[in-house]
Amino acid sequence: MLSLDFNFVLEMINLVILYLLLRKFLIGPVMNIMEKRRAMIADGIQNANDQQAKAMELKSQYEDALSGAKDESRRMIEQARADAKKEYDRILKDADAEAGKIMQTARETIDLEREQTLRQMKTEVAGLAVDAARKIVMDSCGEKDSQAVYDQFLREAGDSHEDSKGK
Repeated sequence: MLSLDFNFVLEMINLVILYLLLRKFLIGPVMNIMEKRRAMIADGIQNANDQQAKAMELKSQYEDALSGAKDESRRMIEQARADAKKEYDRILKDADAEAGKIMQTARETIDLEREQTLRQMKTEVAGLAVDAARKIVMDSCGEKDSQAVYDQFLREAGDSHEDSKGK
């Protein structure tokens, strides 16, 4: 059988005391350190997950903002094109109106010049006809007769000249 000896009992007591001391001063603090480390690692993982979630949310917001900016820039470009088209049409309309005014003014000027030229030509023709008639009458008639014919011609030429002015 087993015999218990006093040394053996002391060794057992020493072992128990050593175990209790180690547990109190070594295993307890080491376990606390391990628990703190495990909690710190869990917090780090949780923070990393939170940061990743925030990053994904920010990425989503950025993509939404970028999409909105693209839509806004597209809308601005379309608006600028529409404004440019309106301005082009307005300028073209103004230019057409201005060209029409210039053409109308030119036509009126041409008509006035034509009328003035016709009046001048009629006056010159009448003057030439009077001169020709006077020469013919002077050559063919006496001075008294020629004066009467000349006066009659002037009355007739004056009437026809005034008729053309009335038109």
